[in-house]
Amino acid sequence: MGLEKDQAARYTSYAPDPPSSEDLEDGASADRLSEKAYEKKILKKVDFWLVGFYSLVYIFRVIDSSNYSNAAIINLENGTNIKKQLHFSANQWAWTLSIFSYSYLIFEPTNTLLLKSFRPSRWMFVLIGMWGVCACSVAAVQNFKGMMVVRFAIGMAEAGFYPAVLYHMSFFYKPSEMPWRIATFYSVGQLASALSGLLAYAIGFMDGLGHLAGWRWLFLIEGLPAIILAWVALFGLPDYPQTARFLDANEKAFILQRLSDTAPSGEEGNWDFKTLKVLFSDPTTYTFAVYWIAHGIGGFGVGYALPTVIYQLGFTTTSLSQLMNIPPYVCCFLFLNLMGYMLHKKWIRPWTTAIAIESTIIICYILLITVPNATVKYLCLIVATSCAGSAYPVIWPERIRALDGTVAAGIGIGLTNACAQFGGIVGPHVYSTVFGPGYHESYIICLCFLVVAISAILLSWLLVWRKDRRLAAAVPVV
Repeated sequence: MGLEKDQAARYTSYAPDPPSSEDLEDGASADRLSEKAYEKKILKKVDFWLVGFYSLVYIFRVIDSSNYSNAAIINLENGTNIKKQLHFSANQWAWTLSIFSYSYLIFEPTNTLLLKSFRPSRWMFVLIGMWGVCACSVAAVQNFKGMMVVRFAIGMAEAGFYPAVLYHMSFFYKPSEMPWRIATFYSVGQLASALSGLLAYAIGFMDGLGHLAGWRWLFLIEGLPAIILAWVALFGLPDYPQTARFLDANEKAFILQRLSDTAPSGEEGNWDFKTLKVLFSDPTTYTFAVYWIAHGIGGFGVGYALPTVIYQLGFTTTSLSQLMNIPPYVCCFLFLNLMGYMLHKKWIRPWTTAIAIESTIIICYILLITVPNATVKYLCLIVATSCAGSAYPVIWPERIRALDGTVAAGIGIGLTNACAQFGGIVGPHVYSTVFGPGYHESYIICLCFLVVAISAILLSWLLVWRKDRRLAAAVPVV
């Protein structure tokens, strides 16, 4: 922590002299207001890149992953959809969907450490550029084997992005400053899920242009922005507070002195591998993992039932079906931003909010099981999708706060987020067509997983609370 202390000392060197005794109260109040304004000014600069730029990149990341499912129905009436042209069987199509999650599961836990090894700007250039190139390459695929290779490569590149963004944020922000920033970043991804349907619908009219099917144009067009943004990341993205070009020396010191001693550090050579032992001996590592797995299956699984419910509403054409997929994700975007704002204002707390979210999804499942009306089911799916997409961002700051040290935070964030991929692996089986069109058994299975999720959240809350009490007791009273 020598570097941080030196920079903190530089910060104190330009701080104003202590107020005299006669104006101590007014002066102290003015200093606090001045420091708040100074802090807000600096954080706005950081927000431009770590929230603004990453949110823009996340839009194309989500569009890329969402539009593979859209490719299955784009130009279905013309007989030029992806499954028809590449002669995929139902089993082969399922494998091209799930292989994506397997590569996430394998590469996500350690990707965050590579971000520090290569520096964030360089590693993000590799990740974003790689998935852009791979997405464009999907347009050239001619058979099942080729699709499996490309889909696995896309998953390998995209696996590191989301946890790396959270890890990168932890170098600049205090845990208390992250809830609304994570919510804003993540909510843009939910909005992108809605935009992906519109994009697929629009590109469907390009079917046959240049002797290419509409789905091939879809992947070509969506991959190009990622390649461009990769170069922006390489030359513009700030690596650490110590090296950010848009901050002067005093601003760098101010950012660093705000962070706790256990926060991840961008200091060169700061590889505290001894914290890995602490990480894997910490019971919260496993309770959070259980929560991420249980919510991934029980919460996000509801999305697999959405096409069937839309069909039951009477929207049988592919274009109208794509449009009806939009409202749930727009609602999720609005709800998540509302939650982020309320958390930022401290009107609500992460733990109780997460439990309320899971409980609301459970109520939706009960209605989906008991109410046969298609309109009610669709409304329940809108609420459930909004809640499911909001659960992880709400609790992420508490998960990051429970991690101590650079390496432990990197591995912990990646490992935790990898657990969510079980939803993509198990979900298609839970919502197999053998349970359709009612999916009552599927809803019951997911409901049980959400009960497990609530239990894991309560246990994690207890463990983190006890840890906070121990740390508070260890601080000497001055």
